[in-house]
Amino acid sequence: MAKFIEGLYYSESHEYVRVEGEFAYIGITDYAQNALGNVVYVDLPEVDDEIEAGEDFGAVESVKAASDLTSPVSGVVVEINEALEDEPELINKDAFANWIMKVKLADTTELDNLMDAKAYEAFCNK
Repeated sequence: MAKFIEGLYYSESHEYVRVEGEFAYIGITDYAQNALGNVVYVDLPEVDDEIEAGEDFGAVESVKAASDLTSPVSGVVVEINEALEDEPELINKDAFANWIMKVKLADTTELDNLMDAKAYEAFCNK
């Protein structure tokens, strides 16, 4: 059973956004890691990359499939989760604790286009 955490923002492409001040931590949801199966590789963005909402910023590969990562928000990458380079399976252990990138938000109104936990859970159960 997938976990849905209140207080996060969710995209239809199964990324979550955890906002802390002017920064956003972005990763894939528990539902997504469950669907992918064992994650074997994460293609991370570079620090200082400018990303746009709706554009791909990397990919996650599992034994079953590869999936592009689509940014739910625009901004500049200020940090990547380097632990995923050596241990991509951390995403399977806890997708919400093991974010992929930290972004300085360019436009917080973009968060209004995302779903809350209840809406995302309903979306996943369609």
